Amino acid sequence: MNLFELTIHEAHELLKRKEISSAELTRSVLDRIRDVDGRVGAYITVAGETAMAGAEAADRAIGDGRIGRLTGIPLAVKDLICTRGLRTTCASRILENFIPPYDAGVIERLHAEGAVIVGKANMDEFAMGSSTENSAMGITRNPWDPTRIPGGSSGGSAAAVAADMCLGALGSDTGGSIRQPASHCGVVGLKPTYGRVSRYGLVAFASSLDQIGPLAKDVTDCALLLSAVSGHDKRDSTSVPRAVPDYAAALRPDIEGLRIGMPREYYTARGLSPEVGEAIRAAVRRLEEMGARCVEISLPHTPHAVAVYYLIAPSEASSNLARYDGVKYGFRGPGQDDLLEMYRSTRSRGFGPEVQRRIILGTYALSAGYYDAYYGKASQVRTLIMADFRKAFEACDVILSPVAPTPAFPIGENIDDPLTMYLSDVFTLSANLAGIPGMSVPCGFSDEGLPIGLQIMGNHFDEETLLRVAYAFEQATEFHLRKPALP
Repeated sequence: MNLFELTIHEAHELLKRKEISSAELTRSVLDRIRDVDGRVGAYITVAGETAMAGAEAADRAIGDGRIGRLTGIPLAVKDLICTRGLRTTCASRILENFIPPYDAGVIERLHAEGAVIVGKANMDEFAMGSSTENSAMGITRNPWDPTRIPGGSSGGSAAAVAADMCLGALGSDTGGSIRQPASHCGVVGLKPTYGRVSRYGLVAFASSLDQIGPLAKDVTDCALLLSAVSGHDKRDSTSVPRAVPDYAAALRPDIEGLRIGMPREYYTARGLSPEVGEAIRAAVRRLEEMGARCVEISLPHTPHAVAVYYLIAPSEASSNLARYDGVKYGFRGPGQDDLLEMYRSTRSRGFGPEVQRRIILGTYALSAGYYDAYYGKASQVRTLIMADFRKAFEACDVILSPVAPTPAFPIGENIDDPLTMYLSDVFTLSANLAGIPGMSVPCGFSDEGLPIGLQIMGNHFDEETLLRVAYAFEQATEFHLRKPALP
């Protein structure tokens, strides 16, 4: 086996026994990036020199008997998480040359664990998209089929993990941006409960929805990464001061008696591909054979989730992205003799069409005379969606559903059809609106050999149960062991 093919927990054991070095492992990953990323486009910035310096520091720590859960492990980071001294672009021309003067909270935690950051992963610009086609730095391709999208907006992170160009990665999820690319790329991805992971240093898209989370090769690695980055951060006012469990300790294959909620609104949704539906039903049958019990539930306000999301998220984006005006930092367009013209040229040239579209939507929804009818009403319906989940979890322990209505679609197929693109997140948006945790675990393949993910959603701060169910399913199947053919 090549070193870049290792999982985090496999590499950890080899490093601990000093059978390999972090320098060897990191060099293997960097060589893999050199060899295959030209066909995938997973990275915006590869930090080869600093990664090797970090690996050598990790080897010295291991030599001194100091090894944490992630010491010496090469990881990728989505390019909207601030990394001190390392370019953070948000895949946008407006921040093309921005180098943060500080690390995000999650990066501090990774450094404390001794992790090695090999680069910054591609994404939809400012996390606005479901296909990683909206990046100003070039599109990312699905390692399973380069003519297909990898999902978005954390498409670069998911593709890097799937193609063995890192051992794990961080992404962010505002409406499905970890789970959907994880599903399309055949890896494990988890969006934690809102407030579980610090957002300090995460470049904001929609502040009440954004959450950082892990993408990994298997459930064990996902648990290790989640433990590493979780915890209270006083610099983030939405961070919850709650103890972090040992998520790896929750991984056991026993799910006897566990109640699985099957929301009728999800399985009757228009646009659900027959092969996705069959893969999900087969996964549910497998869990029932293992002792779980299915319970039909209802989430009656689900049909309104897309409309609610596409009022709340663009409204918050309109506010958050107002800071990119060509004055304080980032790209500045021509027209410095006239302030309004400078604003106009900066934002029209610096932002791509999808970001501009969402800013316009959000600005309209927040404008005088329309706030109550749009943003205010959407916030009220969001409260009803949260109540739906609270009631559902009285009858079940987890909720199972598809992640995406179809397998990965061809590049360019939906780029000029925003409505169809937005509907690709129909099954994932509600978890963000409700603030609950959700994850994707591989559960099958389409007739064309494309991965399909199973979505598992849980109650607030109950990531342990999600991981337990995902681990039990993973141990009983082999979907996670299949790899894309990238010579």
